[in-house]
Amino acid sequence: MENYRFTAFEKTGETLFDEVWTFENDDKAKVEGQKQIDEKGVAEKTHRLVNKSGKLILFHV
Repeated sequence: MENYRFTAFEKTGETLFDEVWTFENDDKAKVEGQKQIDEKGVAEKTHRLVNKSGKLILFHV
């Protein structure tokens, strides 16, 4: 299992979420991460999910 950092922001720069999520790999992170983003209701907000080396897995502006 690997840790991934999820952050979501308002247009003002206010941080909505700054969390560590755990997934098996990047492919699982992409699918399961999108589900969690949808559940949190921030799919249309600026957000990113990165792996431990900083690689973008999901990104939306």
